[in-house]
Order: sequence, then C-alpha cells, then structure tokens
Amino acid sequence: MPQPAPTPSTRDARPTAVVYCEGQFGEQDGKTANGLVRHSEKYRIVSVIDSRRAGLDAGSFLDGTANGVPVLADLTEAIAHAGGVPDYLIFGVAPADGLLSPAQRVVLLDGIARGMHVINGLHEFLNDDAEFVAASLMAGVTITDVRRPKEKKDLKLFSGRIFDVTCLRIAVLGTDGAIGKRTTATLLVQALNARGVRAVMVGTGQTTLIQGGRYGVALDALVPQFCSGEVEDQVVAAFEGEDPDVIVVEGQGALSHPAYLTSAHILRGSRPQGVIVQHAPKRRVLGDFPMVAMPTVASEVELIEAFADTKVIGVTINHEHMTDADVTAAIDEYELDLGVPATDPLTRPLDRLVDMVVDAFPALAEPRTLSER
Repeated sequence: MPQPAPTPSTRDARPTAVVYCEGQFGEQDGKTANGLVRHSEKYRIVSVIDSRRAGLDAGSFLDGTANGVPVLADLTEAIAHAGGVPDYLIFGVAPADGLLSPAQRVVLLDGIARGMHVINGLHEFLNDDAEFVAASLMAGVTITDVRRPKEKKDLKLFSGRIFDVTCLRIAVLGTDGAIGKRTTATLLVQALNARGVRAVMVGTGQTTLIQGGRYGVALDALVPQFCSGEVEDQVVAAFEGEDPDVIVVEGQGALSHPAYLTSAHILRGSRPQGVIVQHAPKRRVLGDFPMVAMPTVASEVELIEAFADTKVIGVTINHEHMTDADVTAAIDEYELDLGVPATDPLTRPLDRLVDMVVDAFPALAEPRTLSER
C-alpha cells in the first residue's frame, strides 16, 4: 500500500520537493513552478528541472534576487544535488489543455520508480491511469491529483451565506491568464499582515493549493453550476476560521477572456467590495490564444464594474518585457487615465500595494478593539 506523506524532523520540517518544468520555467505555462519558487508553505523546493535554464539560480532568473534554488538539467542531476531522493516530484507545467505529454510521462514514472511522491496539477488525473497506479503501488508512494474535485454530492451551490461575511473582500482579477494574479494576491496578504491588518487568502487554482493555501478550490476543474457556491464556501470558511480583517481572493483568467471564464464565478461567489486588476502592458495577445488581442485595462475595469456590484480600487502591473522606465510610465498613465493607484508589486515597495487597499477602505487603518475580535 502507498506510504503516508513523509514528515521529516529536520530543522525545516517541510518535505523536500523537486519541481519539473522542462522548457517552461519563467514562461506563462510554467506558472506553477514560478509560483512555487517564489512561495511555498508546504514544501521546501530544492531544485527546478528545466534543461534550457540549467545552471541558473531560480530566484535570480525570475526576480533578480538569488534564493538558492538551482535550475538543473534533469531528475538525475536533481537527486544528486539533493544528496538523496527528495520526498516529492511536483509537476510544475500548466499547459492550456491540462494534459500530459509522452516525454512528461516518462519523467514522472521515473520519479515514482525512484521513490518520489508525485503532485499533479493537471486536468488529467494520474490516479485514473493504470500505469501510474501500478507504478505507485509497486514503489509504495502516493500520487496527488490536486485538481480532482470533490464528489458532486459534496459540492456546494451558492447559498447566500456570503451575505453573513462581514469582513472586507478584495479580488485580484486580471486581463489574461498567467499574468500574475496569484503572485499579487500572495504579496498583498503578506504585506497587509506585516502592516497589522489581519488578512487571509482564498485560492482558486491548483498552484495555490500546492503551495499550501489553507482555503481554496481548483475552480476550473468544477462543473460550472457549483463554481460560485464553492468560492462562497471557501470565503465563508476563511471568515469563520480566521476572523480576518480582509479576505483576498485569487483571480483566474479574465472576465473578458473567451475561454477562461471563472472570474465571473469569483465575482458572484465572493462578492468583493473591491477589485485589483493585474495587467501586462507589453502583452499584445492573450497568452494561450494568440488569435485574440489583449483587452485594455480601461475596458476590463468597465466590464468588471458593469458585471458586479463592486469597484476597481487599483491596477497592478506585470513587468514582462518592460524596463524600469516603462513601468514608471505605465503607472503614471493608468493613474492619470483611470483615477486609481497603480504599482508593480515585484519592483516597487509593497507599501504601495497596501496603501492601495487602505486608501480605498480607510476603516482598515483603525485597529479593532479586543471586544470586536
């Protein structure tokens, strides 16, 4: 039978993990690996596999700051670097079709044969694949299909319980998929807590769940009828479990997107009082759909505010293909044209991101009394 997930007793008690991202690290389809390199509560990331980027420091490559996580050529090199077989092999590629290629199958099966548990974020469930099931049983390891939804009998329809959630809700939406919504949401939660504003995040994608988020659901794997209800349920759980001042809800896709439509369910299910819109000024076409032009920030703001009873309180910038001067110019442009603050969370002080929220909702600057907690 598969062995339970390991619980090491080393100084860093998180299990070790290698992230497989061949050919996609730092790219849009490598967003799961990118996210895990930047933030992981559940796993200690010891390396990333991408032969194109082998020899680089993952943090330096992504954000210009070394984090000691090397990018290596293959699994053999990753195991040698770790000084033993790491606990987990995480599939860090997130293609639009959510399916596994023949070459990727070989790598994951190799990891299983070496004794590594597998974390799979694809729409293709490996526990339904006879070859993977047999391999995992023989090796005594587990396979976790992160996107596998609950049984339909356990899924929630919208219930109206969101109307009893009295804390502020902020949704981080965007103009495309893989544009940085999760990263911005994560940084916002961290920065709010550092400011003394109790914040918690509700994830809506597989990467947040792999990172160790306490509240969330892989929204794009659900039957649409249950999407808004599942978002609502997780927001209510976060409210009841954490007593936060702010719940930050991770966005998915874009409300204007022709294929990734889950932003509609996020707006309906969480009913946010404020929305932050993430945009990549230099992106001309949608990431996975190059036949479709990118929307403008202004058009997305207009659509969001027409669709839901909410207001856009700021714009955050994905600086791909931009110089620092480009970022400054974009910030000035959006603030002038839209009348809301703008910032780049990865290159500008995080205080600007917090101020975006506190300025829109000044009550957050007033600490709650003990009787209110």
